[in-house]
Parts: sequence; C-alpha cells; structure tokens
Amino acid sequence: MPWQGKPLIAHVQATVRPFSDDLIVSCNRNANRYRAYADQLVEDPQKDFPGPLAGVLAGLAVARHPWILVLACDAPKIDAALIEAMLAARTAPGRPVMVQQAGQWQPMFSLIPKTLLANLQHAWSQGERSLLRALLQHRPQALACASDDPRLSNFNTPERLE
Repeated sequence: MPWQGKPLIAHVQATVRPFSDDLIVSCNRNANRYRAYADQLVEDPQKDFPGPLAGVLAGLAVARHPWILVLACDAPKIDAALIEAMLAARTAPGRPVMVQQAGQWQPMFSLIPKTLLANLQHAWSQGERSLLRALLQHRPQALACASDDPRLSNFNTPERLE
C-alpha cells in the first residue's frame, strides 16, 4: 500500500538502511515487489501463512549479523531514534529487546540475538506459533514507549493510511 507517494516498506527500508548491510524481508507473496527493498528475501517453509514467528525463524537462519531487528513493514513512521534506543537497550547478552507500549509488549518491534535461533526453533517444534510468547520465554529487555507514540502506528488497512 502506498503512503505519502511510496510503498510502506520504502519508508521502513529508508530508515533502517543506515543501520545494516543485511536487510532481510520475510514475505510469502509478492516477492518481486519486495526484492528492491531487501538484501535477502525469505519465506516461511510452510505455505499456510503461519505468522511472524515463522518469518523471524527464517530471518534468523540467514542473518549475517549477531542480532536481527524485527519491524513490521506496515509501520512507516519508525525513525532512527527508535532504532538507536533499541540498540542501546541491549544490555543483557542473549536476551531480546522488545518495545513495550503502555505496558503491552510489541514483538514486531524487537531485536533478537541470533543465539536464540535454536531455542526458538525448538519452541516452534513444540507447537508454539506466537512470536510474543516465544520471546517472553527469554525475558526480553523492555524499551518503554508511550501509548500514543506515533512511530509504532501500523497501517495494515487502507483506512489507517488516512
């Protein structure tokens, strides 16, 4: 979906690009649309769209760096300050960082160490499908954000774009 004349993912990519030379986009359809915005495209091994945890697992499996930044591509208002704050919040090795908005965890705004790949794969093999529940097992470090923080707005319907 376009917003301010560009696809939503273009806004996210422009913000994230200065932080990484390994942008991984998890997409299960429309790969040609996303290819221009990624260094690597991954898709879930399951074709029934099992959710964000599957995409995170696919991304962790190919990541070239020790941490992955997980962001929804329908959240175009993220900014460098949010990413910098997430990076600065990495104070405990092996523990993810996750945004907490007004006390609610937001797993689609998280930093996950690659060292958790095996544990998250095990959770998946045991039937876990929730990214939030899987990350909570690893005592995430919270990055507190206000309930009205516009950077966390996601535009997953055309009505939200207005």
